[in-house]
Amino acid sequence: MKGHKLIYFTILIVFILAAAGCTNNTKESKKTEQDQKTALPKFDVTAAKSIKVNRIYGIGYPGNDNALYVAAGNGLKIYKEANWFETTTNRHQYMGFQAVEDGFISSGHPQKGTGLKNPLGLVKSDNKGETLKKLAFYGKGNYVFMASSFSGKGLYLISDQETDQLNTGVNYSKDNGQTWQPSKFKYFQADSLGMMAVHPVNGDIMAMSTRSGIYYSTDNGNTMKLVTEPFMATALTFAGDSLLFSSVENDKILLKTLNPATAEQTNVAIPFLDYDNPITYLAVNPKNLNQMAFTTYKNDLYESSDGGKTWNNIFLKGEKEQE
Repeated sequence: MKGHKLIYFTILIVFILAAAGCTNNTKESKKTEQDQKTALPKFDVTAAKSIKVNRIYGIGYPGNDNALYVAAGNGLKIYKEANWFETTTNRHQYMGFQAVEDGFISSGHPQKGTGLKNPLGLVKSDNKGETLKKLAFYGKGNYVFMASSFSGKGLYLISDQETDQLNTGVNYSKDNGQTWQPSKFKYFQADSLGMMAVHPVNGDIMAMSTRSGIYYSTDNGNTMKLVTEPFMATALTFAGDSLLFSSVENDKILLKTLNPATAEQTNVAIPFLDYDNPITYLAVNPKNLNQMAFTTYKNDLYESSDGGKTWNNIFLKGEKEQE
């Protein structure tokens, strides 16, 4: 994988990179006062009178909370029992957000005044972001393109530059980020890298969506197999042993399930989406496969509790007023 040209595909990727200014260097941290603490409110999770987000960087169902988490540009937004909640402080810009069994793993940038270095590197929280455990690259890197198994036994990231621990391209860790190995990506023929997903239990199994279809691997991305036709896939996640993915085909936004072993695909009905509003993130609750959600480029959020038979529009264009 070393030396592979990183061409991040779809308007989503361009949008994220441009909006976030993501790099793996530390110039920004040297120019800010992130190491200095300022007076911030005491951490709490409170009901939100209204929700407004202008950037979404990931969604998921942490195993230690019966809720849908949205990683937004202004901190975590939590949807639980048909109500929205948000944190009073620690409103970090979580990027590469991954829900896991005991909380979430993320990269990104800290809220000013928290005393945390910028960028965050890889951090983990088991208490809704009240505290962060530093896993790797603290103050050194921001990794927008990450994936983790729900069990936490497989962690992947894409690095845009070579470091003493990472190769350019896809790297994986089996020990919570302490050591890293490059994914060799043998038989990978797409001209782009895209979103990754990891099997919820077996961290050796991963998949990647590209503008040339979906690639699947059972050995940490060392060998890759194209398991779909060469269409543009914009997002994917695991639903048990199957994949749930979105594609753009014949100017239509589609949602499907895929059995990687047989390549069998099944359509999942979704509300109509304009061609310029593709699906950007997908999430399935590993504890309840009928519970799933997706976001779109224009910051719409939909959730289903019956396996995709019906969908609830939780917010539109990043906004929602509590009833």
